[in-house]
Amino acid sequence: MKVAIAALEALVARQLQRAGAHAEMAAATARALVLAEAQGLGSHGLVRVAQYATHLRNGRVDGDARPALRQRKGGAMVVDAAEGLAFGACALAVDEAIAAAREHGVAVSGVVRSHHAGVLADHLRPVAAAGLVGLAFANSPAALPAAGGRHAVFGTNPLAAAFPRAAAAPLLIDLSLSEVARGKLMLAAKEGRSIPEGWALDAEGRPTTDPRAGLAGSMLPVGAATSSKGAMLALVVELLVTALMGARFGYEASSFFVDEGDRPGIGQAFIVIDPGALAGQATYLARVEVLVAEMLSDEGVRLPGARREVLLERAHAEGVNVDDALLASWGADPTAA
Repeated sequence: MKVAIAALEALVARQLQRAGAHAEMAAATARALVLAEAQGLGSHGLVRVAQYATHLRNGRVDGDARPALRQRKGGAMVVDAAEGLAFGACALAVDEAIAAAREHGVAVSGVVRSHHAGVLADHLRPVAAAGLVGLAFANSPAALPAAGGRHAVFGTNPLAAAFPRAAAAPLLIDLSLSEVARGKLMLAAKEGRSIPEGWALDAEGRPTTDPRAGLAGSMLPVGAATSSKGAMLALVVELLVTALMGARFGYEASSFFVDEGDRPGIGQAFIVIDPGALAGQATYLARVEVLVAEMLSDEGVRLPGARREVLLERAHAEGVNVDDALLASWGADPTAA
């Protein structure tokens, strides 16, 4: 059934608070999960509620954690997520980076002792709204082998970018460095579906179409069939958020997809750039539109983030479609408007 966004956020927040998250953590996480679901990104949406709640109950996440700025030097800073859910800490890091970029022209902020960061590009929406350019990076528990290797070393290590436009939604670019996001395997396993060959390997390093075997094994890096580029990019992201910021390596953290385990302690990094400090805001905005026009001169080109914005606008108008059984499991009345 359709549920209004605000009502759905309240329902999700209630589940997280029941699992042990304090009100601010629960609200920030609920906003992120509902936003993902509203954009059609189910692998990072409501399916994560049970996972996060289990991690809270089992002590893999500290429900009392409060993110705090750990250190700052000029336009560089590190935020400590304090082993809580990631969303409040990422919001603090982005807000601090926006303020620093306005002062210095560019800012870099990291988040350490963190957890799963959800849809990475969504953290950059405030950056684009401020007329700034944003880049984001995150590591995650090991899922990808190094180039030429067999065992998982790097996470799927997504990266994202946001480029504001003068009179249109920003260009939002978001990609995982595995052939597909690991959440798609989780969703396929939950729904009893097979996965295409080329997405994952089982624990013995053999190609598999069984999502559960893939979750127990490793993901294939993007482009793995023809090159090592995906593994090299995963290495870049890993070093940005670990060696540079101080977060844990992906192979040092228990999988997000197990109930028991350690507090992952992985990290995120954000770079915020003020176009006014470089080419100038007017020049930047004009050049973006020149490139967008050239891209759209070919029929069938779809701008990154465009489909998400259409679905999000529809969700604001009509609500988000939620499975009745899921609502009932939360103690909500599936027949309520």
